[in-house]
This record gives sequence, structure tokens and C-alpha cells, in this order.
Amino acid sequence: MSEIVVALIAGGISSERDVSLAGGDQIFSALDKNKYTILRYDPRDDIERLVRDAPRIDTAFINLHGRFGEDGSIQGLLDLLGIPYQCSGVLGSALAANKLVSKHIYEHNGLPVPPYAVINKADEKGLDDWVKRYPGEPVVVKPVSGGSSIGMSIVWDTAELKQAVNAALSFDEAVLLEAYIQGVELTGGVIGNDAIEPLPVVEIIPGEAFKFFDYTAKYTPGATMEICPARIDDKLTARVQEYACRAHTALFCKGYSRTDMIARGDDVFVLETNTIPGMVPTSLMPLAARTAGISFSDLLDRLITLSLEKTGRE
Repeated sequence: MSEIVVALIAGGISSERDVSLAGGDQIFSALDKNKYTILRYDPRDDIERLVRDAPRIDTAFINLHGRFGEDGSIQGLLDLLGIPYQCSGVLGSALAANKLVSKHIYEHNGLPVPPYAVINKADEKGLDDWVKRYPGEPVVVKPVSGGSSIGMSIVWDTAELKQAVNAALSFDEAVLLEAYIQGVELTGGVIGNDAIEPLPVVEIIPGEAFKFFDYTAKYTPGATMEICPARIDDKLTARVQEYACRAHTALFCKGYSRTDMIARGDDVFVLETNTIPGMVPTSLMPLAARTAGISFSDLLDRLITLSLEKTGRE
């Protein structure tokens, strides 16, 4: 079989551009050059070249994060160009990228979520209603769309809530308020299209300098302890893996996904699903795969194979 031509797409114009480029470098280094001819594209500068090159491209590996990457935008363009890709399609990407919509879908499918509310710009009443319902309770504030915890904060003092909401609104038109659950942070990775396979669960312990798993804690080597497999019992592990698979299916995800959760005692709450998990050395998906005996290069191979499943080029 001739070499497969892969369009490696990284960069873009979202606030997560830098981590996207870093992940793209890692993917490029790990891909087997004997198997693949790799063409690199940055959507900020290379859309015209990507369109021009489309007839010679067999598949794409999208490593974009945030808007115009995880939200279905680039996926729609690739669909128009007839180029398959390793991650979820337009529908799954758009659903998972919107944290409010995904919560509605989780609830409809019986997946437990923390209490939440949405606040739009200039919605003073929404803030007042939340404070009345949960007086003095800590609250997680985050943009409805976006990733890598950008714009997210945990508010411990109600007096700081409006400031946190305004900060989050600088990244999006709407903000999600979510009751803070004190517990064990867990994430469950999934690989597959129709037949899906859960990976070992990862436990996340941000360093003492961080109040939660924020952008710096995510991408600074050594800032966070990530334990895989997670130090939870078999019953809880099975539930986290089940929830990850159910979230993947409910959101119409393809290829792979990673769903973040919080465990408090025997209860597990689903937070959000990532359709293009990070691919840098500190990322959680490669760690879970490695624990399952799948090297980074093999993980990339599997994802590319999944992207080609319906094209006859397996």
C-alpha cells in the first residue's frame, strides 16, 4: 500500500492556539514517516492551500482546540472537501463544544450533572437567582464554549461572583454557573466509532499552587499529578468508564473523546466532553492510552485507521 497522505491541521485563531501548535509538533514527530506523507496546515494562514491540496489528501488529523477547531467549523470544511478526519463530525463537535447543550444531552440520557444555570450578558436577575438558591456556596464559572479552562474560575465568596462572570463573558456570549463539587477529579477516555473502547481512568490532582485544573495546571510540566489508573475501586472505575462511553455515544462522537467527571463518595457527576483531547506530553489521553499499552505512535495510527474506516483505505 502506498503512503497515506495526512493533513496535520494545528494552530488556528482561538485562544488555545499555542497548545494546538505544541500538540501538532508532538504528533508530527510521532507519526511514522514510512507510513505517512505529512502535510502541515495552520488554518490561520493556510486554508487556501488546504483547499487546493484536497485532491491529494487521504485523511486529516485535526489538532485544533476551541472555536473554529472543536466546534465543527473545520470539520464542515473538510466534509465539503471530501477529506475524512480522526475526530467527531460537525454534529458531535458542535454539541460537545457547547457546555450548556451537552449538559441537556447528558441529562436526557440519564447522566448526572452538578446543578447549573446559564447567565447572558447584562443578566443581573440570573445572578441574583443563583445566590438565592445557593447562598454562600462555592460556584464554578466558565464560558459556555471553549476549552482548556480558559476563562474559568471557582468563586468562593459571593461578592466576587459578578467579577468572575464578567471575566468569563469576555470569552463568550454566555456563561455557565455550576455548583462546585468537592471530590476526586477524574477523566475517562474513549476510542472508537461504532464499537467503542474505554481507556483506563485518570485521576487529576492539581498542585497546591492551583485551586483547580486550570490552563497553567494543565500545560505546565510537573504542575499537576496525574495518576493512571486512578486510585478508585473497581466499581467506581466501571461507572466512570460507562459514563464516558455513554457521553461519547449521546453526543454522536467519533474517533475518540475524553469526558471529565467529579466523584464524591459513590456519586459521579459528568462535567464536559472533549472531542479533540490534548496531544502534548502532559496530556491525559496519551497517558491513558499508554497505561493501556498503546504507545503514542500506535494511538495516532489507530485514530488514522478509524478516520479511514468508511473510505476503503484501511
